[in-house]
Amino acid sequence: MGIKDKINKYISAHTETKEKHVDKELQTRYYKTMKDKSFNELLNIFHQNSNFKVKSSSVDRGEIIVDGIGKKRIFVIATVVMVAPNRTAIDFAVTTETVLPMDFGYSATVIKSLYQKVDQQLEYVGSGLGDQLMK
Repeated sequence: MGIKDKINKYISAHTETKEKHVDKELQTRYYKTMKDKSFNELLNIFHQNSNFKVKSSSVDRGEIIVDGIGKKRIFVIATVVMVAPNRTAIDFAVTTETVLPMDFGYSATVIKSLYQKVDQQLEYVGSGLGDQLMK
């Protein structure tokens, strides 16, 4: 991670995972499961934590929208996509509500914590595997 990436990590109030993220922990994560199972497990993770309130969810779109009402107010969008038989990708976008233009890495920390919880429920296959799975 270059100096510019380290600075950008802290001067934003928004973090998104993506396939080729410079921070390996924020790359799209893949699981050995079907879309519906991973979607339901993710919903359970949000419902079991009193700091999250699910605002809407759509299995068809593979999207869960959540308000975080814990230490800091956050807005979470979780996306679940089946990319191959028995291979599902999960991505997150987290925005921290703050008067400052930055959250000092809080949104990234939330994503990493969510991925840890998902890893406990589903069989993790790897991160940033899109190119391999599309061949």
